[in-house]
Amino acid sequence: MENIPSFNQLIQKSVIDFWDRDALTDYKGQTLQYHDVARKIEKVHILFENSGIVKGDKIALCGRNSSQWAVAFIATLTYGAIAVPILHEFMPEQIHNIVNHSDAKLLFAGDHVAGTIDPEQMPGLEGIIRSTDYTLLLSRSEKLTYARENLNALYGQKFPKYFRQEHIDYYKEQSPDELALINYTSGTTGFSKGVMIPYRALWSNYDFACQVLGSTIKTGDNIISILPMAHMYGMAFEFIFEFLHGCHVYYLNRTPSPAIIAQALAEVKPRVVIAVPLVIEKIVRKKVFPKIQNNRMRLLLQMPIISQKVREMICQEVLKAFGGRMYEIIIGGAAFNQEVENFLKRINFPYTVGYGATECAPIICYSDWHTFAPGSCGRAVVHMQVKIDSPDPSSVPGEILTRGLNVMLGYYKNEKATREVLDKDGWYHTGDLGTMDEDGNVYINGRSKNMLLGANGQNIYPEEIEDKLNSMTLVTESIVVQRDTKLVALVHPDLEEARLMRFTRDDLEGIMEQNRTTLNQALPAYEKISEIEIHENEFAKTPKKSIKRYLYK
Repeated sequence: MENIPSFNQLIQKSVIDFWDRDALTDYKGQTLQYHDVARKIEKVHILFENSGIVKGDKIALCGRNSSQWAVAFIATLTYGAIAVPILHEFMPEQIHNIVNHSDAKLLFAGDHVAGTIDPEQMPGLEGIIRSTDYTLLLSRSEKLTYARENLNALYGQKFPKYFRQEHIDYYKEQSPDELALINYTSGTTGFSKGVMIPYRALWSNYDFACQVLGSTIKTGDNIISILPMAHMYGMAFEFIFEFLHGCHVYYLNRTPSPAIIAQALAEVKPRVVIAVPLVIEKIVRKKVFPKIQNNRMRLLLQMPIISQKVREMICQEVLKAFGGRMYEIIIGGAAFNQEVENFLKRINFPYTVGYGATECAPIICYSDWHTFAPGSCGRAVVHMQVKIDSPDPSSVPGEILTRGLNVMLGYYKNEKATREVLDKDGWYHTGDLGTMDEDGNVYINGRSKNMLLGANGQNIYPEEIEDKLNSMTLVTESIVVQRDTKLVALVHPDLEEARLMRFTRDDLEGIMEQNRTTLNQALPAYEKISEIEIHENEFAKTPKKSIKRYLYK
């Protein structure tokens, strides 16, 4: 393994070097400079130490993006504990599952999460801390209670005069393979897979970002964090790289609606935008298309002599919608709408599409917008290899395999699942189908697994939803499919039972609608079912009696 520096020492160096610079801002709220972050980290370390938290203990974090969430995350790593980021969109039951499965000792919870979870369902927790102000919401430990109540006094005892750069001494990981965090791909019991991310993967993703963006993005540049930090995509490229690079990160700590995002982009003027397709598509459709989809503009675009000038003018208009200072937009996490991609291509807009997986923390493929091949997802990044498991990778789709520093250690407490995706030679089997051209550009053709991608890049496992639906009134079997950005459930009902009950077709449809309403109450927003379709006939099966999903997509 190549010489990999200590990741926590990089954090320490950044805090010291950028001491008086702005670091983290809650949009329309407080700003923390690097020295503020350092002091807060020190207080969290004192809290950990005096409450009995030791190196290797798990610390869960669940809440909306915020400067305080970011501080708690950095404090966890630099203490030597293991972070367990949890999507705040998960249902309470899913949060309980992850906290329990990960063996977390403490949970930092955002206001919304704190109001919905049930501490009794998480018996292993020693405490719950509100992530917005670090107040103690639950303590099952006298040490924790004492540490929190006396935190300022303990801080004063440790630093009686002042706290300066020379006082910082963060935990240095013993090996690049040491476990840094566990990121869960799902929250449902039986489907939860905790991806074990080592320090080398965090460093490797950071080093990649330095090599492709380090000379473009300067210390002090602004960035907006739109994606959830509990998602590896948002964590790696809207937070970790920028924080280590001395940038100023703005958190949209409210629901990032297109209107709020558009306003923030105009005010913050980020140097780069990291987003899922849905965000880009909505801004283009709302802010740009209305200005150019008129007869005059269509006529100008058909005139060869001036069409190039018009396209340049439109490109400037789109750039303005994203703040006007942007080098490029990096899109990933879900499939890109063809109409919007074709439009961006025609006006020579600086966009590129990357490819990754939680299991690679997350980056696998990327190309700068100048060299990006439209329709692809870039080429294998530094520290990573990619190959297609196919007799003819350029024309016959095969599974995309990758190996390198970014690849996870495995799934937490799940050797069977680990063996299914990591082979003896270190190749991670992504489950995605693709081809690769002679220049190394990778083109994704589809998914060989059943996982669906939500509009904002969330992983959706249809089996989880089907498992709940199949236990509902008059449902014999079901499959969940994706149409555009919506999820539709196809249900084969118990027709024999319905006949015995003398239910009409309208009755059956009413029952299914009630099932849908009940089901959606138990699902996070991005997994909610938009419609249930009744299928009179049984679904076609394989010899193993699995439904042939591909017939119903």
